[in-house]
Amino acid sequence: MTRLENFISQFAGKTVSTAVYDLQTGDEILIGADVTMHPASTMKVPVMMEMFRQAEAGLLSLDERLTIFNSFKSIVDGSEFSLEEADDSDKILYARIGESETIRKLNRLMIIRSSNLAANLLMERVGTSRVDAFIKELGIADMTVIRGLEDKKAYRLNMNNSASARSSTHMLRLIVEGKVVSKEACDEMIRVMLGQEFNESIPALLPADVKVAHKTGWSSDFFHDIGIVFPPRRKPYVISLFTQGFPENDESQAHDCMAQISKMIYEGLTKEGLGFV
Repeated sequence: MTRLENFISQFAGKTVSTAVYDLQTGDEILIGADVTMHPASTMKVPVMMEMFRQAEAGLLSLDERLTIFNSFKSIVDGSEFSLEEADDSDKILYARIGESETIRKLNRLMIIRSSNLAANLLMERVGTSRVDAFIKELGIADMTVIRGLEDKKAYRLNMNNSASARSSTHMLRLIVEGKVVSKEACDEMIRVMLGQEFNESIPALLPADVKVAHKTGWSSDFFHDIGIVFPPRRKPYVISLFTQGFPENDESQAHDCMAQISKMIYEGLTKEGLGFV
């Protein structure tokens, strides 16, 4: 077994999926990479991609202002629901109901602070079905976006978004290769993700001069982190870590697991002769 497999095998009763693509060598690391899970807030990346697609097509402007509201319709029966401020990692927009904000700023809040309210507002504007259609148009398998955040009726009926580590790595690979919308749009998406404020997992144990453009996700006992890692003096690599089964009341266990995996992968890819065996 590889070092990674040995490390992951100690987490009995938990699912730890890893998918890595190295742009320097074309090598892949795939461990349980095709297990589909609730993607939590990692699904905000395809929302951002569709937003940039519509901006490129002239269907919206990033400087367009959207009214901030907190009333959305369940995909189950159209009944209304609101997001709970206490359950959102960003609180700013809840004090601004009735005001407006630019699409550009809402996107930034959705990615770097994982604002659920910003995500739902953007999905209302671009259309959830269009987000899912764009995923399919890009050829990304095993990833589906069918609803916004906190649609609890849908959640109870298992009407959920889904993704895998492999599909998330495919998505980010397309971004870092400049193949989503345009090279300029991809560069801007990367710049947004470089501002991520939750850095307990993929970046946590990496050297200070390593930049990471990434998006975290957490829901119930699902803890994920997907990102593009930019080591100095080499091409970047893409890494997606999906986990399920770590205790909800002690998220540090999931973060520590992912941080250790990220460190091993970084060392294996960048330190000559180390490898994974």
